[in-house]
Amino acid sequence: MCRLFLLMKNSYRLLIVTLLTAFLLNACDSKSEQAPTVEVGKTYRFATFNIAMGLENYGDMAAALTSGEDSRLLDLAKVLQIVRPEVVLLAEFDYDPAVDAAELLNSNYLQNADEGLQPISYAYSFRPTVNTGAGSGLDIDQNGKLGDPGDAWGFGRFPGQYGMLILSMHPIDVTSVRSFQSLLWKDLPDAHRPVDEGGQSHYPDEIWNALRLSSKNHVDLPIDLDGNTVHFLVSHPTPPVFDGPEDRNGKRNHDEIALWSHFISQDAKPWMIDDIGKAGGLAQGADFIIAGDLNADPVDGDANPGAIDLLLKNERVDSSCIPTSRGGAEATETQAGINLQHDGNPAQDTSDFNDETVGNYRLDYVLPSSNLNVEGCGVFWPASDEPHHGLTDFSDHRLVWLDIAR
Repeated sequence: MCRLFLLMKNSYRLLIVTLLTAFLLNACDSKSEQAPTVEVGKTYRFATFNIAMGLENYGDMAAALTSGEDSRLLDLAKVLQIVRPEVVLLAEFDYDPAVDAAELLNSNYLQNADEGLQPISYAYSFRPTVNTGAGSGLDIDQNGKLGDPGDAWGFGRFPGQYGMLILSMHPIDVTSVRSFQSLLWKDLPDAHRPVDEGGQSHYPDEIWNALRLSSKNHVDLPIDLDGNTVHFLVSHPTPPVFDGPEDRNGKRNHDEIALWSHFISQDAKPWMIDDIGKAGGLAQGADFIIAGDLNADPVDGDANPGAIDLLLKNERVDSSCIPTSRGGAEATETQAGINLQHDGNPAQDTSDFNDETVGNYRLDYVLPSSNLNVEGCGVFWPASDEPHHGLTDFSDHRLVWLDIAR
């Protein structure tokens, strides 16, 4: 009887242990299903793309977005569906407050896919106001008339022309966005004031003292990458052409690039006052990515010497990953012309201009801070034997992308 009791007792013990083990295993399985998955070494793709819409009238952008049939926006959607950046700056995307540009772009273009591509969508967006086309009330171009495109704070035929749209799959801290649309050119340390051949200032004092530095805007957007903040620093400086011996656009381009160099430096900057009155630059140690069509090639073109080196050779910037494409190199071979006189590596080109007068340059950049882990970079410019060759022809610029790991 005792032996039977002991056997039964051991059996109960075994049953209890078995049931308890099963319960714990099920509990662990259930917990692991509900717990958030932490992705180690996750990669994030940032990009910039000047889509060069080239629209000449206010309202044309809204019409193109609403139609769902604009050929350039259809091609843009394909490029984004192929490259799939998680955060992207679209330059020369006209600003029109009458429509929700991001919603229309998402619903009418990006979420529709064919040719085997997958839809893409961006839950977050930001449209900064811009200086292009914004009337100054001054005769900036000094032709004796007011209201010309050259009299705007940034050259433009209507307010918002050549604007910017930022799309993101990650939250943008819009309450902490900083912009420098109204910062005066003269307030930049060592500002390059244009001078005519006779040695006189190209701009009289009443104009120079009012001129804004940014031809569009300079914007700092804090992006939340799964709990880590990266500051997306976007701008589109004026091209260093379309001027005279005073080099007003070349000097402005240089100083627009210099603004970011100052912004990321660690010195005090009481002169750097944003559009809501806050002074100073980026916090020490903050992660950042500088992006945009900066209109300055490191070797060729009309940019002031050393302009882009203010960023490429900045100790806070990691410029070691140089984006390239086979398409850029092939374009120089097939287009020839003035491209053959360039000294830069054509595989690094990001733009495709008239081959008889301008040629192709490296103008578009996605530059990370030196404390970020860079996984790769590139230019979307497919060669003739690669898929999607010719898809880029709707713009005279190419999308540039950068991958970082966190």
